[in-house]
Amino acid sequence: MNLKKISMLCLAASTAFAASSAMAWESADGAWSTSANVALSSEYVFRGITQTDSDPAISGGFDLNHTTGAYAGAWASNVDFGDDASIEIDYYAGFASDIADTGFSYDVGAIYYDYPGASDLSLDFTEVYGSLSYSFLTAGVAYTIDADDKNYEDSVYYSLDAAHDIGMFSLAAGVGYYDYDFGEDYTNYHVGVSTEVVGLGVDLTYTDTDNNGDDLFGTAADSTFIFTVSKSM
Repeated sequence: MNLKKISMLCLAASTAFAASSAMAWESADGAWSTSANVALSSEYVFRGITQTDSDPAISGGFDLNHTTGAYAGAWASNVDFGDDASIEIDYYAGFASDIADTGFSYDVGAIYYDYPGASDLSLDFTEVYGSLSYSFLTAGVAYTIDADDKNYEDSVYYSLDAAHDIGMFSLAAGVGYYDYDFGEDYTNYHVGVSTEVVGLGVDLTYTDTDNNGDDLFGTAADSTFIFTVSKSM
């Protein structure tokens, strides 16, 4: 990525950081609220695979939440697959809540991954997902119910993540297994540390895949360190 493009991303990120403080809102009765987030990352990696050809990414999202646990939102990032697609927009809705006083919580919903301008490749797909959390562990599953590329329908992604706070730092690690319906599969994993500095989230994460990931995606599955600066409101 050339310096001009990097500078444009940094300018966009600084503008978004400045604007994010105006995005939070709560209804008079406290039942509804909104939140926003923006991030500048050295790279956008999804389930172990680079989505920006190893180049930086700026991303941001907006969420609407209800005290019942219902939520809906959208999130977007620049992408680079070597075709006409330059942006990914995710639309999602779901329900998240605690399970009585058991210490368990759950999250269920659906998400649509949209890639406007992807004229040469069928990239759009829809997943339904669910996760169960207890203490520092979260187990999740996502099932592809519809995809423009029908080879990817009925694929399943399984994940197990752990997070733990130590002082001012948060440690996170996870492993995921992608079982494609067309007979292929791969495993990805990550480990990272994050903290807050002058009101900004700072995160450093290492991510990689197994040999199957390398065989399926080539250099797009290479191991990498991802540095992210983010702001949530």
